[in-house]
Amino acid sequence: MNGAQILYVTFLLSGGEYDVPVNEQSLRTMSAVKSNLESCILGKSFEINLLLTALLAGGHVLIEDVPGTGKTQLIKAMARSMSGEYRRIQCNPDILPSDITGVSVFHPHEERFVFRPGPVMTNILLADEINRATTKTQSALLEVMEERNVTADGFTHELPHPFMLCATQNPIDFEGTYILPEAQLDRFMMKIAIGYPDAATEKNMLHSHSLGQPVDQLQPVATMEEIAAIQLQIREVHMTEALTDYLLFIVRRTREHEAVLLGASPRASIAFTLAVKAYAFLQGRDYVLPDDIKILAPYVLGHRILLRPETRVDNMNSGVVLQRILQQASVPVSVGR
Repeated sequence: MNGAQILYVTFLLSGGEYDVPVNEQSLRTMSAVKSNLESCILGKSFEINLLLTALLAGGHVLIEDVPGTGKTQLIKAMARSMSGEYRRIQCNPDILPSDITGVSVFHPHEERFVFRPGPVMTNILLADEINRATTKTQSALLEVMEERNVTADGFTHELPHPFMLCATQNPIDFEGTYILPEAQLDRFMMKIAIGYPDAATEKNMLHSHSLGQPVDQLQPVATMEEIAAIQLQIREVHMTEALTDYLLFIVRRTREHEAVLLGASPRASIAFTLAVKAYAFLQGRDYVLPDDIKILAPYVLGHRILLRPETRVDNMNSGVVLQRILQQASVPVSVGR
């Protein structure tokens, strides 16, 4: 990290003091973004942290929760906090792949086809109620999520950088919906839920909305260039070989567990590694701790685990499987730099 921008912060770890170098300006930027989000989405600091973790790690997020919990507002607040492009797609069975990616149209004066970009050509794309789009339309997002480009009529068009897809879906209403295939779920770095606020938070929410939507009053506090620069810094966060082995044990055990039909992929291992580095960075550290891995495991791996049909009894689910795997894993003792 740049020596002129390094701030040394003292952390207590295992009873000892460690001088931890972190990028002061980058932390200030992310703190401002987080404050913006917390001013609109009250009482959900941890969930906001998860969303920003995925952003800095260069991943996509699926938010699954019941209507009215603030899924769309959270994404809109994040987009308004950064001076980049933001687009929203309201998914439904009528939407076509070209409505998302764009289409080539014939230009009579130039006598050639010209690519007209779709809403996917943006920095932050919200696919609202993604499971209401048909499987054909959902498949149009596979290349976008993995390759960060769109292919139309044999030509490849690069997406803006950085790019993040945030999708929402309702876990209760299944009428007129299409299940997301495993190949698409695997492309989401995280799957999170917001949940209902507590009574005190909901009361504060009523007061904050008395003068209008708080998200409409937000001003940008970061640029996309700053976010892209921080994404590069994330890769410099230190992770020991012991912690890498610890993370890999957890991932590989999901494939070997007797209750699991399909476990986490190598893509998940890469996403998991980037996510824990980004999470550590947001905590003001330039190194990963075992707790970072434990905390993020359910959100990075949970939606990637497919259970065997015969084991979907006795409250067995991906969360229970991960909890048992974490209990079996040997936690590294030495993790300092």
